[in-house]
Amino acid sequence: MQQAISYAEYDTSAGDTFDELALDFCGNEMYASEIIALNPDYADVLIFGEGITLILPVYELEDRIETLPPWRDG
Repeated sequence: MQQAISYAEYDTSAGDTFDELALDFCGNEMYASEIIALNPDYADVLIFGEGITLILPVYELEDRIETLPPWRDG
């Protein structure tokens, strides 16, 4: 995994999950464990309600790992 260049606060929307946030903001679901580590008070939450402030890692755009399967790439 890449090293975060900074961190940002994010207010959840109802229905957000750690893996969804990792995919949307980091480019890969595998970063969910890093988001959980940054937000240990919410480690047991599976689906977030609205308005919970989380800390998310920020990565260089070119460092994002693409997760599209070959048939959806391009």
